[in-house]
Amino acid sequence: MPAIALDPAYRRVSVEEFLEMDFGGAKAELEDGLIYMMAGGSEEHARVAGNIMVYLAPRLRGTGCRAYGSDFATRTEEQTVRLPDVSVYCNNPSAPENARKKLLGDPQVVFEVLSPSTSSYDQKVKLHEYCALAGVREVILVDPSDERIHVVHRTASGGWNADWLAPSADLVIPSLNLTIPRAEIFARD
Repeated sequence: MPAIALDPAYRRVSVEEFLEMDFGGAKAELEDGLIYMMAGGSEEHARVAGNIMVYLAPRLRGTGCRAYGSDFATRTEEQTVRLPDVSVYCNNPSAPENARKKLLGDPQVVFEVLSPSTSSYDQKVKLHEYCALAGVREVILVDPSDERIHVVHRTASGGWNADWLAPSADLVIPSLNLTIPRAEIFARD
């Protein structure tokens, strides 16, 4: 990675420039002003992210919160933009005045579905970035291979607690006053 940062052919771009770029259907993230293309996910990755979206959408309707998939960006640092697998924004994000916005501030809840090739990075770098956002209340890391769920939530004092859920436990999301049954997250049909 340092070789790219030093090569003048790879200039850093601003968040605004990045958000206006067309990647022709491909996905990319911006990290410290450098663009990194993202590989397509596996069936299990797409299925689990889809299951979470399908479960959240009707339950959040009318609450002022809305779930977005990985097409919607989250700015985590001055020159860094991530595409969480699922993010939940509150305070009426789908109001008409937000229709053309490409960033909405901090999400309240972030889900990352782990892949073998990105698991370590997601659990270290991205988790740290999400936890640094003032509006984030929960970061949920879902491992579809082992069907494990790691919940990191902000405490009342502003610190963070992290727990791997028991294999039979459902996912409780206190900031949304919502529980997602484990069977719904990992459903195969």
